[in-house]
Amino acid sequence: MKTIRVLVADDHEVVLEGVRALIERQPDLEVCGLATTGREAVELARKTMPDVVVLDMTMPELSGFDAIRQIRTALPDTEVVVFSAHSSEDIIEEVFEAGAKSYIEKTEASRDLVNAIRLLAEHKPFFTSNASQILFEKFLTGGTKKKDGQLEKKLTPREREIVRLLAQSSSNKEIASILGISIRTVETHRATVMHKLGVRSVAGVVRYAIRQHIVEP
Repeated sequence: MKTIRVLVADDHEVVLEGVRALIERQPDLEVCGLATTGREAVELARKTMPDVVVLDMTMPELSGFDAIRQIRTALPDTEVVVFSAHSSEDIIEEVFEAGAKSYIEKTEASRDLVNAIRLLAEHKPFFTSNASQILFEKFLTGGTKKKDGQLEKKLTPREREIVRLLAQSSSNKEIASILGISIRTVETHRATVMHKLGVRSVAGVVRYAIRQHIVEP
């Protein structure tokens, strides 16, 4: 039986060790690397050439979206399962657009993660019941609209609020306090916004906010 080699990336050591323990209890799986930043995940993937990467969406240095794209570009045979504390239609859609083939909430890990890894090692997608429901509802409502041959990525009201606060120089901690959400949720929204806008810095977000009259210059 072929051993499936897995790289795990998460910026929380407790989560990282928990996932490693879960994987290493399986006779057909082995952990070939651990990463705590998006950039480190990409570099380790290139060095170790894993069958599957288990990747958190919100990490320092490089967003999960960019890490997925870079890993899939450099290693087309390596599959990615996104492992996140958050789920929404926008995030799940963006994850699959970037090249991942599975999206699992951290609360579902003990039930679904091992099965997802095994299926992805055979280049088959794996959908949890929650992700399937979100994608099915997207299908029923007609999916994402097309514009000029590209996917039209509209910001949600919450994402526009994040843009406004970022443009006002608010920190992640301040945004979390203002909106009554966790800092991790702010980080996830921030990564999603920057990906949708195609920018890599807060300065790019500010320019967008000014162009769209979300804030005054």
